[in-house]
Amino acid sequence: MLGIILGILVLIVLIVVITNIKIVPQASVYVVERLGAYYATWETGLHFKMPFFDRIAKRVSLKEQVADFAPQPVITRDNVTMQIDTVVFYQVTDAKLYTYGVERPLSAIENLTATTLRNIIGEMELDSTLSSRDVINTKITAILDEATDKWGIKVNRVELKNILPPREIQDAMEKQMKAERERRESILRAEGEKRSQILVAEGEKESAILRAEAEKQSAILRAEGVKEQKIREAQGEAEAIALVQKANADALRVLTEANASDKVVQLKSLEAFAKAADGKATKIIIPSEIQSLAGMASSLKELVSDR
Repeated sequence: MLGIILGILVLIVLIVVITNIKIVPQASVYVVERLGAYYATWETGLHFKMPFFDRIAKRVSLKEQVADFAPQPVITRDNVTMQIDTVVFYQVTDAKLYTYGVERPLSAIENLTATTLRNIIGEMELDSTLSSRDVINTKITAILDEATDKWGIKVNRVELKNILPPREIQDAMEKQMKAERERRESILRAEGEKRSQILVAEGEKESAILRAEAEKQSAILRAEGVKEQKIREAQGEAEAIALVQKANADALRVLTEANASDKVVQLKSLEAFAKAADGKATKIIIPSEIQSLAGMASSLKELVSDR
């Protein structure tokens, strides 16, 4: 009987010991209380809890967490009511402060975010609010991070998820954007037409310049052609005259070699002079030897009669 009782006691002890062995997982910590007061913060690893004296007050995750809060009504400086919802990225840095610093930390962060957002937006006008998200995010992040330090929470980033102005404001903004787009379209169309006209004018100008240069080049080529033709004609006439003179000289040389009389030579000279005078020259210089043409002609007549 005693053995059974001892066995039961040993089994109970084993159950108690086993149930008080705790393993803390990665990126988590346990806040442990002993007799109702804070005792220790268990980090990752194996731990033993004192039975009946120790209690795990809170299991805290050290991972970065995301809190998506519902839209909050805010009023701008120009009295426009908007709905803005925020997303807060935070991380627990001190498990003890997180456990004992504030009741319901997430609700505290939400309320603090809403009041901070109202204060910031209340100092801005509608247009500034819509175009200054980065500024608003930076201000909220700095204020929340400072306020949550005593709760053991680090606020890493705050983002404005949506900014919803009233329906009539949205309609007015859409009309304004449409008018602005139409204005830009008109400007772009006018600039395009202006550019097109400039290009056409430049094209016509370049075409006129090219035509003038072509005509100039053509006139130069024509003038060079006429000049070349005249040069060739002059060279031809000069060669013809040279050939005629050479022929006359050859004829005189033949007569001289044949012992022709002076009268025959003078006659040949007269024939050559007649051919030269038959040309287009307007002035002719008569040699002194030809001035006695009448006497030479009589002598030739007598010579023919004697033969």
